[in-house]
Amino acid sequence: MTSPFRIALIDDHGLCRRGLAELLEARAGVQVVGATASADEAVELATQETLDLIVMDLRMSPTDGFQLLKRFRDSGSEVPVVILTMSDNGEDLGNMLRLGVRGYLLKDMEPDQIVESIVRAAGGEFVVAPAMALKLAELLREGKSRQERENSLGQLTAREREILGHVARGLSNKAIARQLGISHDTVKLHVRHILAKLNLGSRVEAAVFAIENRVETLDEGHHGLRQAASVVPAAGNVGSKPEAGSGH
Repeated sequence: MTSPFRIALIDDHGLCRRGLAELLEARAGVQVVGATASADEAVELATQETLDLIVMDLRMSPTDGFQLLKRFRDSGSEVPVVILTMSDNGEDLGNMLRLGVRGYLLKDMEPDQIVESIVRAAGGEFVVAPAMALKLAELLREGKSRQERENSLGQLTAREREILGHVARGLSNKAIARQLGISHDTVKLHVRHILAKLNLGSRVEAAVFAIENRVETLDEGHHGLRQAASVVPAAGNVGSKPEAGSGH
């Protein structure tokens, strides 16, 4: 397996940084352009390097993943971030999704599974550790009655529902634009409106919401309707693409 992706690793454990870098380079051909425990160096990587993905630990000292992700965004970086952590806490998952991460992986996953998930995330997919899939679904159900969900869906225009279905199928903004014959910027705007109307924090939440509420979309040949594909298959990959503001 080879990959053209450029990735940075942020972790305060040197062994984890070195081991993951070696795995990514040897097994996937990924170019690890930087690996650091320093928050300042991490921000420099996020803003100065051309990156496809940042893989970052959550529990770090003295700057944890929450603070560092906010620093990335405050600095203007839109590089997608995947969390790789030991924390299987549902609250941590929810907080990071609201901050717009592209994935949430656990360090006790099999090494090959971690590598595969990181490569998929660099290519534009949302990825979630299999052990976190149920917690992800529970997060979306909390405090949401069936009537509330139906009311939220009722706020969407026909075009927004169509785009939501494509998001659930795993299409990127650019792919949706090609599919519908509209501009990339128009799709980004629609996705932002969808997230705002549904009170969701990320595309992965929107994808799961679409599945749970049976939002349908035209198939690729435009020959009828089909139900959006599941976003949590056995491998732990979540079939969605980058945040609305991402250019990837």
